[in-house]
Parts: sequence; structure tokens; C-alpha cells
Amino acid sequence: MNVAISNTSEKPIYQQLFEQISAQILKGELESGYCLPPIRQAAQELRISVITVKKAWEELERCGLIHTITGKGCFVAEFSSEEMLRIRNDMILTQMESDVSYYKSFGLSLDEVVELLKRIY
Repeated sequence: MNVAISNTSEKPIYQQLFEQISAQILKGELESGYCLPPIRQAAQELRISVITVKKAWEELERCGLIHTITGKGCFVAEFSSEEMLRIRNDMILTQMESDVSYYKSFGLSLDEVVELLKRIY
């Protein structure tokens, strides 16, 4: 597990942690059965609150990316290719819905958004 936390980011730390770990899972960098570090250990290594790590782990579990075995830890869930694709697409669509609302608040048209996206992609 490779995570870089930014204290200057506008994103909450738990969200940064969630996004980085979920991306590693969905790209196959963290394989099924991989045991995440215990919450206290992760908090200590990342120099963040235990509550923050717990919130990220809970979000990962809510999305079905990890599962907890009482007394043993949190493990990356097992996925078929189709399940992984569905989870990835669901997460992307959720983010895009939020982003589109933001763009609409500026009065941007779809064509303008697409043009801006092409510039940075």
C-alpha cells in the first residue's frame, strides 16, 4: 500500500486515503486477499488520526472493496472482472455527477466542459 497524504489539499484526508487505496485495488496493485494494515498502525505510519483511517476503511468496505474479518483485519475483496468494472464505473459516475454540478454552477455548456477536459487530458 503506497499512500501520499497532502495537508494542503482541499480534499479531506480520509477522502485522499480512500481514493488512493480504492484506485490501487481497482488497478490490481492491491490484490484480492491483501491485508490492509491495522487502523492504528496505518494512522501512526501516515501520522494522521485513527478516526480518519477508520472512516476511510469504512468507506472502502461500504463500496465493497474490502471486507473485515473480526480479530484478523481488513482484506481486499475478491472480484470478477465484471464486478471490478462495475464498481469502478459506479465510483467514476458518482464523482462525475458532482463535477458536472460544479461546472453547471458556472454556466458551462457540455461542449465547453468537453473542450476544457480535452485540454487537460
